[in-house]
Amino acid sequence: SWCERGMVSLIDALFGVHDLTFQVVAILLWLAEAFVSLLIVKRVPYTEIDWSTYMQQVALYDKGERNYSRIEGSTGPCVYPAGHLALFSLLSTLTNGGKDIRVAQYFFVVFYLINLALVFRLYYKSKRIAPFVLVFLTLTGYRIHSIFVLRLFNDPLAMMLFYLAANCFISQSWTIGCVFYSLAVSIKMNVLLFAPALFFLLLTNQGYAGTIWNIGICGLIQLGLALPFLSRDPWSYITRSFDLSRVFMFKWTVNWRFLPEEIFLDKRLHLALLVLHVISVFLFAFFMWFRTHGGLKRAIEHLNHGIRTRFGPSEAMYALFTSNLMGIVFARSLHYQFYSWYFHQLPFLLFYKTRSINGKIPLYSIAVKSVVLLVVEYAWNTYPSTVLSSSLLHLAHLYIVGHLLLTRDAIEKPVKSKLF
Repeated sequence: SWCERGMVSLIDALFGVHDLTFQVVAILLWLAEAFVSLLIVKRVPYTEIDWSTYMQQVALYDKGERNYSRIEGSTGPCVYPAGHLALFSLLSTLTNGGKDIRVAQYFFVVFYLINLALVFRLYYKSKRIAPFVLVFLTLTGYRIHSIFVLRLFNDPLAMMLFYLAANCFISQSWTIGCVFYSLAVSIKMNVLLFAPALFFLLLTNQGYAGTIWNIGICGLIQLGLALPFLSRDPWSYITRSFDLSRVFMFKWTVNWRFLPEEIFLDKRLHLALLVLHVISVFLFAFFMWFRTHGGLKRAIEHLNHGIRTRFGPSEAMYALFTSNLMGIVFARSLHYQFYSWYFHQLPFLLFYKTRSINGKIPLYSIAVKSVVLLVVEYAWNTYPSTVLSSSLLHLAHLYIVGHLLLTRDAIEKPVKSKLF
């Protein structure tokens, strides 16, 4: 009947992959998010954590201090690259030295909405995501709203620039994308977790010369921003802004609460996690990435014969997001603001193959994945973290990795790569 056909059409519109429906849902949710974010700023009290420290550090920077060992705040020294100081110096100027907190929050509302629009575009361009998935990027993100507009961390700003870079990458604007990527790294070095996937994307799409050029662009941006500090005291800048040996405090950990503190602080655990991280990225790179083009190995073989391979947006996003995920799964410690590192990527990794067919909704699959995302949200919203919350977070990560391994498309036979 016409009623049944209408219901099937509605289901396919929301649970299938349709451009028009996606655009309508994205616009409505974006507008709703604008309203909700402004309401949060208006009604929910601001929480001071790091903003005042950022402003204290910036005040020293604005007075001309270029020795990184002397740039400190009430909660400690500056441990971020030079782009962090440059960005928050601008925000300090726009907010009366950081005193106009409400103005700063409105700026972060704008950043949040830009970030959301960039993520929506990535999902849209992937042509793999049904409109219903967008709900998980908005209505379930209690902690993400807090990170952006109530606590004013630098993490989401670094991620906003990364998503801008990723949009450039999927549009084949590699050099511009690398500029934004390097700027993101200059705010917080967690963005380096995407570097393995980006390297192979550059290599297979741009060839050896193009890869060297774009990596050089990234390096020059880092050097340019850091030059005032490097010329004064290079060692303090390098050891402070890119400190890989930094020891995290046990009381703030989200993911390792179930361990005794002495084990959490043990360097052998840190080394083991680093080894597992490297191994997992290697395994994903050579067995999971770019499978629609025969895998990374075949793409490199083509490159050695002078043939570059252009991967579609979904392949690029899969590689970038899983590269980042492996770093988070094996992180030495996760703090609450780190949720912004991967919150907007998890729905893609879980739902990129979930859609209705002829009006039949895969309800069981959607229900299980929804529970996993809610478990992740629960773990990140439990403060302080508990043995239960941190254990559940690891179980959720384990499910996501297992799901990726079990549902990835079978590697295809050799296909003709595009020569350009």
